[in-house]
Amino acid sequence: MKKGLPAKPDDVVDRDREWDLLAEFLTDPDPAMRLGIVSGRRRHGKSYLLQALSEQVGGLYVTAVREEGRLPAIQRFSDAVAAHAGLRPGSLRLTDWRDVLSNALEVTARSARPLLVIDELPYLLQHSPEIPGLLQQLYDERQRGALPGAGPGPRLILCGSAMSVMHELLSGTKPLRGRAVVDLRLGPFDYRDSRTFWQITDPLTALKVHAVLGGAPGYRPVAARPHPDDGFDTWLTRTLLDPGRAVYSRTETEYLLREDPRITQHTLYYDILTAIARGATTPSKIGAALERPRNAVAHPLGVLESTGYIRREQDILRSRHPVITLADPVIRFNQLITLPQAAAVEQGFAEQVWQQATPTFNSKILGPHFEDLARDFTRRYAHTLLPDGLPGPVGTTEVADQTARTKHEVDVIALAAGERPQAPRARIALLGEAKATAARRGTGDLERLERIRALLEDQGYDTGAATLALYSLHGFYPDLVELANRRDDLLLVDLPTLYGS
Repeated sequence: MKKGLPAKPDDVVDRDREWDLLAEFLTDPDPAMRLGIVSGRRRHGKSYLLQALSEQVGGLYVTAVREEGRLPAIQRFSDAVAAHAGLRPGSLRLTDWRDVLSNALEVTARSARPLLVIDELPYLLQHSPEIPGLLQQLYDERQRGALPGAGPGPRLILCGSAMSVMHELLSGTKPLRGRAVVDLRLGPFDYRDSRTFWQITDPLTALKVHAVLGGAPGYRPVAARPHPDDGFDTWLTRTLLDPGRAVYSRTETEYLLREDPRITQHTLYYDILTAIARGATTPSKIGAALERPRNAVAHPLGVLESTGYIRREQDILRSRHPVITLADPVIRFNQLITLPQAAAVEQGFAEQVWQQATPTFNSKILGPHFEDLARDFTRRYAHTLLPDGLPGPVGTTEVADQTARTKHEVDVIALAAGERPQAPRARIALLGEAKATAARRGTGDLERLERIRALLEDQGYDTGAATLALYSLHGFYPDLVELANRRDDLLLVDLPTLYGS
């Protein structure tokens, strides 16, 4: 913790960088008002982090409620302002949002560290769309009226889970554009931090839990019993496949999709997510899977991308159609495992459904997720093992082999530091193959990578310093391990290495 900043409480796990950013924002001595935006998906721990910050400095934290109307919301916020000022509930009779917001800023400005947090702002905007415009007026007034040496001005943080709504706050001609000094998008824990947070001892179990829930910390309180270390299959059937649990994947997916007000045709969005989960990776393929024209899915895909439910991954080396994948593991699990057998699951046959679905889990969920983590490892941790340290952009590519009349899919490719994706004759730092199959990897896998490296060299890329990396869920044959001990250009990454053991 940097000197002079509020100390992060022990119950706030990880988030050191985010805490320091918000603490510095709060302790800025400038007498003018300052605005921060915090956004992130549901269960990523935004509210927990902001409540902890507010409690640490005695700030005013108020959260909106989805089902609440305009007048009840104004009264509840007024009561919160009154309580913060030491007045009895109901003593403030405010009738519009300008009065509420102005009083809230005035009350918090009396503190040494004046903080006002409005959480789940998108719920308020559904019935009170004028709030950003009112905040702009109040912000601008407090820029002109700030007196030097008057102490720090009010610090306002707006937070929400509807990603598209939060991102639009600062876009185009919106009232708050150009006024925020913090735009923090809170992501999930990375896979190593997630394992630590869940306190999972077995790395394979940690990988499987991450493959179905990702790194969202909000899942642990509702899915920690039974503990995954007691048996992944038992844990899964009693959490994601238990209709009586809050983390039941079908219910959870519905909650996630309802976060964004633009998602109204749930059946269409469900079908699109299912098509992507089953391997449709372009708008044309997704449209074909739904028996719809490509243009009919363009808008829903844009909505899903802006809300963070899907991502488009560009080929690192060549310009071609980006590959569309699901960003949220629990949605992928629901569309592939739960939804096709929802009737059986809800009749109490979770164990039987899971037993039948295990091959699908291994091929469609665990395999792709292991490849994702191999790329994540390369971005975050491989610099300690690579001869040139930190690599540049990391992703995937396809390499044409004219002689064999085929294309080689490269699971992991990293350019050298400073290189730009799709630049001709780029320097390549790493070529890798990631496999989650039960078989160990051997010299045949290495020969394939050597062939790909030679092809890229023939195509004009600089592969002279490229490391060849093999990522394996179940280890390597001894002759490959012995070979790696003698070669500087070969990196073997097994599950313990992936998790830093």
